[in-house]
Amino acid sequence: MPELPEVESIRRQLEPLLTGRYVSEADSHPSGKFTPAREITGLGFEAVSRRGKFLLFHLDNGTEMVVHLGMTGQLLPCDDLSDPYLRAWWRLDNDLILGYRDVRRFGRIRIYSPGQYEGTLGSLGPEPLSGDFTVDQFYASLKASNRKIKTQLLSQRPVAGVGNIYADEACFRAGIYPGVRKLTKAKTAALHAVSYTHLRAHETRGNLVCRLLLE
Repeated sequence: MPELPEVESIRRQLEPLLTGRYVSEADSHPSGKFTPAREITGLGFEAVSRRGKFLLFHLDNGTEMVVHLGMTGQLLPCDDLSDPYLRAWWRLDNDLILGYRDVRRFGRIRIYSPGQYEGTLGSLGPEPLSGDFTVDQFYASLKASNRKIKTQLLSQRPVAGVGNIYADEACFRAGIYPGVRKLTKAKTAALHAVSYTHLRAHETRGNLVCRLLLE
């Protein structure tokens, strides 16, 4: 499943392709997970942002199309509309077709008013590379639950964007058993430092890949 650095790289690739363009035609798989993709026909893209592992496409009518890639979702230029795993597509005014391909159909597409989110998106913790992600905040959030530390990380509440791979790696690097339920302040600080450093390194590598793809 794409995690924060991978989703951020995707965002940076998509933004120059979409910003200032409008959707002339769209279609989707009949599943309710994907039908909102059709609702943006005739609308323009103003920006592409990210929150945790969610991609937010800001539209010129003031709404946002939110895409979660799930385990196998891909957003990429498309020239084969007969692809059986193509769940949604949008034709832009320059005839570029952006396709959403998802083999296992665990992803989803929704339309929201800004900030009026539901489910996981509505309860995300701070971005791990932001100033809001502090040791004190992290410690208070983890301390408030009796669930296993890895389970808490995957809930996205203590910090946004961490998935299975990064949770395991962060716990390993910090010397923490993922099944433990409580951490000392010192162990929390170690996990915080490792999470920040690890995600920063992966984002930097992702930025380099993104630049190479766009050049």
